[in-house]
Amino acid sequence: MEMPILTLYTRTCCPLCEQAEKIIAQLKEEMDFSYVANEIDQSDEWTEKYGLMIPVIEINQMLVQYGQIDYFTIKEALEAN
Repeated sequence: MEMPILTLYTRTCCPLCEQAEKIIAQLKEEMDFSYVANEIDQSDEWTEKYGLMIPVIEINQMLVQYGQIDYFTIKEALEAN
């Protein structure tokens, strides 16, 4: 079974993004998955797609959660992949 890929779309000076990063770091200690962080301001496409939603978490390119990120939702999604 392949390792899930968690992608975080984030922006600097974003308190919700910082909170999401802490949750991801905690999960990383408990589970095995690849992690990619994308700064949305580096891409017009990402800014247009996620500008009002950040932070956004995708697992294997499927939207899992955005805005207020919680540990249990992300953990369940990782376990399902």
